[in-house]
Amino acid sequence: MNPDAPVPDEALPDAPEWLSTRGAELFDQLAAVITPMGIGSASDAAMLALAASRLEEVEICTAMIEDGGRTFVSNIEYDNDGRVVSQQIKGHPAVAQRSEAMRHAQSLLSEFGLSPAARSKVSVTKKNEANPFAALG
Repeated sequence: MNPDAPVPDEALPDAPEWLSTRGAELFDQLAAVITPMGIGSASDAAMLALAASRLEEVEICTAMIEDGGRTFVSNIEYDNDGRVVSQQIKGHPAVAQRSEAMRHAQSLLSEFGLSPAARSKVSVTKKNEANPFAALG
């Protein structure tokens, strides 16, 4: 650990106003997970907001893929009898968008130790708790 690292504010982060309603819900869920770990603070709001926004994007893209499928047909050519003679099957753009959002979300979540491997690398400064028996001495 860096003994000279800045000490974050202990106040819980608030979701920024630019987040959508769903993004703010995800932000609050993330804050609720990291706060008991001793990681969440008001100074982490921007990073949490980015993670929440990317998680929302994963949800949106997943819904688009579930509705429209992973692929679509384009450039369909028909013969004179109306039969398909050629077509192109292309990947749905939401598949690539979701993949990129997942990669970025994973990176952001790792910053907060929110994976088993990342959690083992995160150090938290424990608060000095008062000795409850000190007054008895």
